[in-house]
Amino acid sequence: MSENNFKTNFAGTYFNRDSVLRLARLADIFAWVALIYYAGQAALSSVVFILQVGRGLILLQGLTDFFQQLFWMLQPAIPGLWNFIGLQAVGKALLIFMDMEDNTRRAARH
Repeated sequence: MSENNFKTNFAGTYFNRDSVLRLARLADIFAWVALIYYAGQAALSSVVFILQVGRGLILLQGLTDFFQQLFWMLQPAIPGLWNFIGLQAVGKALLIFMDMEDNTRRAARH
């Protein structure tokens, strides 16, 4: 790896700034893809549930049966939400660490 690949003025960096920015951008993109996927899955489950109730395929005896089916249907969306939050946090943390490194070098020069 040559020093020409780095976009910073200091030659002692241990990372390639462009690679970190690409990785942060990919984390953001994958976060949105995961959120859209799990939201689509939850929407499809909701539509199927409504159709099954409407056609009489599911007999809901009471309120507890309804809530049990509702929670069972929406349960797969919870990991999707956590994936979204986690990937967004990773992308933002990478940018924060890059800012901290840049500010530390700037403060050391002055």
